[in-house]
Amino acid sequence: MRIYPIETGNFKLDGGAMFGVVPKTLWQKTNPADAKNLIDMGMRSMLIEDGERLTLIDTGLGNKQSDKFFSYYDLYGDATLESSLAKYGFHRDDITDVFLTHLHFDHCGGSIQFNKNKTGYEPAFKNAKFWSNEDHWKWATEPNAREKASFFKENINPIKESGQLEFIKMPNSNFCKNSELDFDILFVDGHTDKQMIPHIKYKGQTLVFMADLLPTVGHIPLPYVMGYDTRPLLTLDEKQAFLNSAADNKFMLFMEHDAHNEICTVKHTEKGVRLDQTFTFNDIFN
Repeated sequence: MRIYPIETGNFKLDGGAMFGVVPKTLWQKTNPADAKNLIDMGMRSMLIEDGERLTLIDTGLGNKQSDKFFSYYDLYGDATLESSLAKYGFHRDDITDVFLTHLHFDHCGGSIQFNKNKTGYEPAFKNAKFWSNEDHWKWATEPNAREKASFFKENINPIKESGQLEFIKMPNSNFCKNSELDFDILFVDGHTDKQMIPHIKYKGQTLVFMADLLPTVGHIPLPYVMGYDTRPLLTLDEKQAFLNSAADNKFMLFMEHDAHNEICTVKHTEKGVRLDQTFTFNDIFN
């Protein structure tokens, strides 16, 4: 098995929304804001090469939305999903599986593209199975008013229409070993219903793809919860349980949204679990 970090681009989000009730005087110490109160955000996917299987975890924003839409998010940087795959000698058509942690636009937008004539949509990975879970799919396709602006029909419906959609079997508990893709999955509900957090055994380490359970290293203290989370008190409990486990087991946390830190570890302190060290992917695995 080999794993590659796949940069799909950078964007900016409102710092207040990203930190909820935490005052700016506190969160700006780790996530400084610009003049518009926006903070840097990454969109870092993960590519797992395992024999003949090539699995991509999350796909970033994509490029099919309008210029007006993209203007809301101050996109910056030169990285794209295509260029990052090419860096390691891969093409979209090589991908056999796309695992979507959840269906918010910044995690699944790159899964679907315009067709050749821009008269409709088609999967951006024509040879891949797309993996979600039945509960989250229902949540995303019948959205509540709070989250409706994050679930775009053009990102979601064409996956099912293509016939390439597969559902992960739902476990009896919130953690399971996934037989379909050969990594463990933690199911969490605070940010959105049945978000999936992959745990991958790799080179003697447990590498955890954090998605939106932990957006940046600045979100490690328990009260630092996004305003975007639908059930913030549940997020508190889920974070606490996960971070204690991460500190106990020395997990490597792969940060999808931290623009400046690829991987971090955490440790127990008198104030609770806190940041231990940050690394680049190559620091640890090359």
